[in-house]
Amino acid sequence: MDFIARDSLERAKQFQEELDDKVDDLVFFPYKFRQSRYFERDNFRDLIFKGYVVPYEIDKKKQTISVLGITKYREKF
Repeated sequence: MDFIARDSLERAKQFQEELDDKVDDLVFFPYKFRQSRYFERDNFRDLIFKGYVVPYEIDKKKQTISVLGITKYREKF
């Protein structure tokens, strides 16, 4: 969260905590968010959070969820 910490370390910590909570909840509802605009398969999803996109992959076979990164909403991944 370096890009947020440049403005405010406290805001960066709060952002990280809230984002961690959202990511932790993916275990319970992995298909809650829309199909990814970056990948064309149904098992790739985009968690939208405070102007950012967090693409993630759902692997049913391995029973895992992998966060692929974070980017500003309007930027390319």
